[in-house]
Amino acid sequence: MTLTILNILYVLVAIAMVGFILMQRGAGAQAGSGFGAGASATVFGARGAASFLTRSTAVLATLFFATSLGMGMFIAHTYGDRAASDLGVMGRAAPAAPAPAPAPASEVPALPGSDAAQAAEVPAGPAPSTPAEEPPKE
Repeated sequence: MTLTILNILYVLVAIAMVGFILMQRGAGAQAGSGFGAGASATVFGARGAASFLTRSTAVLATLFFATSLGMGMFIAHTYGDRAASDLGVMGRAAPAAPAPAPAPASEVPALPGSDAAQAAEVPAGPAPSTPAEEPPKE
């Protein structure tokens, strides 16, 4: 019952906060002027509406965050470990992926500089001929 009341309060505060933010005078479109915030003969005066909307938005934002923290602490205290274990589909463990089969030893490349790489580089036939170096010209 308490959680239901907190959820209703949470939604109402969020809707009110969106409304107050949209009524404030912005630097560009001034959405608040559509609701009469631009008139100087309002109940709050020429500058009073802006400060009222700003303060109201700050109070609603504080109430929004306090309600969020309160609901989180209430759920953690009331439900404890059950809240963490009741994750539905997200609580299920992913199936383990099968391990890949190891490649045959003949297909595995050797690291450069290792003994296996040096043994693989030794040619089985006669050594290739290298061109003779020419003496330096003067």
